[in-house]
Amino acid sequence: MDLQLTNKLALVSGSTAGIGFAIAEALANEGASVIINGRTQAAVDTAIAKLKDAKGKAFGFAGDLSQADVANALAKQFPQVDILVNNLGIFEPKAFLDIPDEDWQRFFDVNVLSGVRLSRLFLPAMQAKNWGRIIFISSESAIQIPEEMIHYGMTKTAQISVARGLAELVAGTGITVNSVLPGPTKSRGVGDFVDTLAKTENKTAAEFEKEFFEKVRPTSLIKRFATPEEVAAMVAYIASPLASATTGAALRVDGGTIKSAF
Repeated sequence: MDLQLTNKLALVSGSTAGIGFAIAEALANEGASVIINGRTQAAVDTAIAKLKDAKGKAFGFAGDLSQADVANALAKQFPQVDILVNNLGIFEPKAFLDIPDEDWQRFFDVNVLSGVRLSRLFLPAMQAKNWGRIIFISSESAIQIPEEMIHYGMTKTAQISVARGLAELVAGTGITVNSVLPGPTKSRGVGDFVDTLAKTENKTAAEFEKEFFEKVRPTSLIKRFATPEEVAAMVAYIASPLASATTGAALRVDGGTIKSAF
């Protein structure tokens, strides 16, 4: 299927590894030009090198996009972004009573405000062209708040709210705004986390994964971690002109973890 992404410019925040890189790669393979973003120039350069055979071009921008001055600098360098994927995010299992105010603020700044700010920066150019895509990478944790990461779940719920509100704002235009909700996904951070816990418990990664979906995420219907590429496939479609009738939606790639048909 041709997703008709040639000549589109996409920004994927936090895209040097994991889900972010998989999304950037999927878009580039469909012919879109992509802006790779990470905190360090070395990480950005490494990611760009991996895209050398893609149909679309890859550009780089190193910097922490949770910082306002960095986001402004990016918008000044690339003012005409067609597709904005707000993927930048952090997570951390932590008991509620051990989460200080500073962590709540940090999670909100990185996971929510970074996407709000980037959307505010790039929306006017989309409105001028009457075409654009804004996508927030949320999580199944937005709906089924995990007791071990309440601060994380809060930010993911907020992303869905922002996405729906922006979709209402641009109603009747060629701009769509959606959120995508991955379930447990074996991104780099999760993979490292799983490997560490597995070693601590003297288990193989496969044994840990099986136990995780029996005890921690028992509602999963696929009974495994999704791959970043499986999430990226959904995002690439939503970013395309073919998805023009899908907006204001919270789209699940959660392996059936959310126990609801609606």
